[in-house]
Formats: sequence, C-alpha cells, structure tokens
Amino acid sequence: MQRRLEEDWMNTVSVSMPRPEGRVAVLAGAALTGVASLLHFAIILGGPEWYRFFGAGERMARLAARGAAYPAVVTAGIAAILGIWALYGLSGAGVIRRLPLLRLALVLIAGIYLARGILGIPAVLLVEHPYALELRGKMTFMILTSAVCIGLGLCYAAGAALVRRRSTAPQP
Repeated sequence: MQRRLEEDWMNTVSVSMPRPEGRVAVLAGAALTGVASLLHFAIILGGPEWYRFFGAGERMARLAARGAAYPAVVTAGIAAILGIWALYGLSGAGVIRRLPLLRLALVLIAGIYLARGILGIPAVLLVEHPYALELRGKMTFMILTSAVCIGLGLCYAAGAALVRRRSTAPQP
C-alpha cells in the first residue's frame, strides 16, 4: 500500500513539476529580471548620476537634474514591465499560479531580450543618433548588458520550452 502511494506521488510530481534544468534557468531569469526592475526604481531615487552610470544618457540625466518628470516616468515604466516579466518567469517555473498567455509571454520576453542582446551593439555602431553616439563611448557597458540580455533571453526561452513540455505532458 505504501509503495503504491509513493509511486502515485512520484508520478504526480514528475508530471506537475518542471524539469530541473529548465526550471532553474527560468528561475534565474526571473530573479535577475526582478533585480533589474528594482534597480530601475533605485535609479529614480539615485538621481542624475545614477541615470548616467546605468547608461540612460546625458539627456535623461539632465532632465532628472532639472526635476522633470519624464525620466522618472520612463524609468518607472521600464521597472514595471521588468517586474511583470519577472512574474511571468516565476509562473513559468511553477512558483506562482499560471498567468494568462504564459507560453506566448515567455516567448515574447525571450525574443525581446535576445533581440536587445544581439542587435544592441550593431545598432549603436550603425545608427547616427546622439544617444547612439554617446553609447559608443561606453562599449564595455554595451558588451556587458548585451551579454546579460542574451543570457536572460535564453533563460526565458528555456521557460517557454518548459511550459510547452508541461502542457503536452500526459495528465495522470
């Protein structure tokens, strides 16, 4: 009897719990995205120097120094989006309830991160815009953030694959 209960429990766990490697990847992506969200809120509080340090550009830093609302609104918007993405990562890992359009959201988040990671440096090098010119002088920042975005994109792609596997797995 006890052996049967153990087998039933193991079958339930193996179907309902994500595979460890995919789960770890999407959890890592969610955690890092959550940190990025909180960091964006901290940038608002940190003021002009934080905007400069974290690559927002001299225009945003000057606007923040003048007390304009624009930098805070844009940065809070980015922070909110990143926070939502972190929640979708947690949902994909099975930590929180399944959110609407989970697989689609994970695919889109992965695509956005991968696009930023892959196209960020070429865009800065090829586009003639004051902000792109400013970022050319911060190539270490661009390389680092591009690598992070590629890593996060892969984490969310693993999450999308995980959700797909779970949705097609036979139910007990």
